[in-house]
Amino acid sequence: MPTPTIEATSLSAKHTFSKTPQPSIHLIAGHGVQGDCHAGAATQHLYRQRKNPTQPNLTQVHLLHAELLDRFSLTPGQMGENLTTRHIDLHALPTGAILQIGEAVLEITGYRTPCIQIDDLRPGLMKAVFTPEKRPNAGIMAIVLTSGEVKPADSIQITLPPEPHRPLGPV
Repeated sequence: MPTPTIEATSLSAKHTFSKTPQPSIHLIAGHGVQGDCHAGAATQHLYRQRKNPTQPNLTQVHLLHAELLDRFSLTPGQMGENLTTRHIDLHALPTGAILQIGEAVLEITGYRTPCIQIDDLRPGLMKAVFTPEKRPNAGIMAIVLTSGEVKPADSIQITLPPEPHRPLGPV
């Protein structure tokens, strides 16, 4: 079985749907991706800010599997992810799983719930990123536990939390 790896690293300083691929990104503990508009201790997603601007930011880093991009002929960063992964079933991970990537350590908080803006990228994509069971399959979200640099080709080591595992839910 191939080693899970990072295929691309991306960020955007502005609230745009897509992010721009970078040679590497720096993750900051308790904050997120340095220079990314979604970094911060409190939520930075505009929709969530309108509801409660002081809620903790459980969506500091967005991870998306490259296999989904391949399926729709998209390129890294187009779906707004910070980390494009390969050879890892992100949606099979439980809440609380720990990922060691490069120098950084992340904790999985839940799955990304895509919004209708995804159809602006490609009509019909919103419906296509849901499983037959109506679960989103558009990546997962994480918080940064340990700061560090992450770059393409970095391997991903997974540590599962103690059982019973909590399945991914919305964040």
